[in-house]
Amino acid sequence: MADQTEGTILIEAEPEDVMEVLTDFDAYPEWAGVESAEVLEEDAAGRGAAVAFRVSQMGFDAAYILEYEYAPNDGGMSWTTREADGALKEVAGEYVLEESEGDTRVTYRLSVDLAVSVPSLLRRQGEKRIVKTALEGLKRRVEEG
Repeated sequence: MADQTEGTILIEAEPEDVMEVLTDFDAYPEWAGVESAEVLEEDAAGRGAAVAFRVSQMGFDAAYILEYEYAPNDGGMSWTTREADGALKEVAGEYVLEESEGDTRVTYRLSVDLAVSVPSLLRRQGEKRIVKTALEGLKRRVEEG
């Protein structure tokens, strides 16, 4: 797996409010920088356990299915690749949520293996942009509620 890219943001909301947005996969195209998201399987709590995504970024198209695991007490979630097609070989990551005086500190870690050759500088810039877009979109979505 490739190196990990990480970003953190403070959201003015409780962790359960952040998790509500993070588990609403159908709304990801509105804020997370993906073209589509479809829940294929749910866990016992009704949250997405396997989710199919389509993305198109920097001239590359990809379709992939991620499998999700959830931390207890609205502490976040992590994912790994079940299947990938197009420009991606593998995607793994996590959102870690920590309560901070009524707000939530969200850390997003992402690791991407590409199926196409891209100079490492461009790959890292792309990963940083993905993390920044997702964190800023999440903050807007939660705070504007």
